[in-house]
Order: sequence, then structure tokens, then C-alpha cells
Amino acid sequence: MKLIIAIVNRDDSTELIHRLNKAGFMSTRLSTTGGFLRAGNITLLIGTDEGKVPRVIDILRECCSQRAEIIPGASGNYTERFFAALPVEVRVGGATVFVVDVEQFIKM
Repeated sequence: MKLIIAIVNRDDSTELIHRLNKAGFMSTRLSTTGGFLRAGNITLLIGTDEGKVPRVIDILRECCSQRAEIIPGASGNYTERFFAALPVEVRVGGATVFVVDVEQFIKM
């Protein structure tokens, strides 16, 4: 038995959970906040048999693509008090995935 911990962008989570459920995978959703951009993330906990891990990772790849997003420039330093900050392009999306062994699984 494996536990997959997947941290994904909130914008990708609805479709991802739908696709996981359709493929027969149940998950627990935790709302989390990432450090970069203080962006909303979703952390999914997915328990599955070892042989099904590749299918879960395939679904994650299909639903959680990285993309460019334009954000306003940072504000607050001395220079920016006099000049408007330029927008900055950043990469968002994708997924951070951990696959760990489960010593024991009990469903009550």
C-alpha cells in the first residue's frame, strides 16, 4: 500500500479530483497555502495499491500542467515608491508529489 501526497494549484484541483474519482481513486482534500506568491494550493492524500501508483501519477500529469501567469510587480521598496512596478511573468501550476510506503491501513 502506498500513500500519494500531491500538492497542486487550487485552479487544477476540481478537474483533478473529478478525474481521480472517475478512475476509482478516492482522496482526502486539504486546503493549504504555498510560500511562493502565497497562492492557494490543495494537498491531496491518496491511498492506493503499489501497482496503481503510475496511473495516479499519469492523471496528475494530465490535470496539473505548469503555465505562465502575469502578476503585478512587488511593492514596498524605496525605488517602487517613485516608479510603477512592472508586471512579472511566473510559472504556476504543476504538482509536487510524494509517494510513501504505508505500514498499516485501517478503514473503520
